[in-house]
Amino acid sequence: MFLERLTPTDNALPGELLTELTALYASNREFHALSGDFPDPDDIRPEQVATALADEFVNPDVEVLLARSEGQLAGIAITLAHHPDPSDPDPWIGLLMVDADLHGRGIGRRLATLVEDRFRTAGRDAVRLAVLDNNPKALAFWTALGYHPVARRTDLQLGRPCTVLRKELPAPTT
Repeated sequence: MFLERLTPTDNALPGELLTELTALYASNREFHALSGDFPDPDDIRPEQVATALADEFVNPDVEVLLARSEGQLAGIAITLAHHPDPSDPDPWIGLLMVDADLHGRGIGRRLATLVEDRFRTAGRDAVRLAVLDNNPKALAFWTALGYHPVARRTDLQLGRPCTVLRKELPAPTT
């Protein structure tokens, strides 16, 4: 698996890429039903995905990473280098989503590891993320990867109750 970075200059996503991204988002109907990120989780449209990604690029600290495996889009990770709260020193994983047809194959774990490695290489020593309280599967996934709850709060976008998790990123041993 390898990561491909989208940049803010990619304002108009190529049609084929937008089709792939829409299929990825649409495959995760259960997550979108919980999150409320799209008006109808059974009908996610390309223009909605394009708008959601464009909204991410408003923040210069956001990085959108696409995970490809065997030439196919397998997942997406959206990260934030600096949280809006200046007292929070850690980078964040804002979204990590794997094509639902590939769940249970270790791709999410590999994608999370690749994201952590990027932060570690950048000199960061920990990473945070928030899990919606109504998503116990996500909480189980992240805690299995070594993330620990550090706070409870509402998310910044829609005010949904969340658990904030944190993981230390020790320097690689030589």
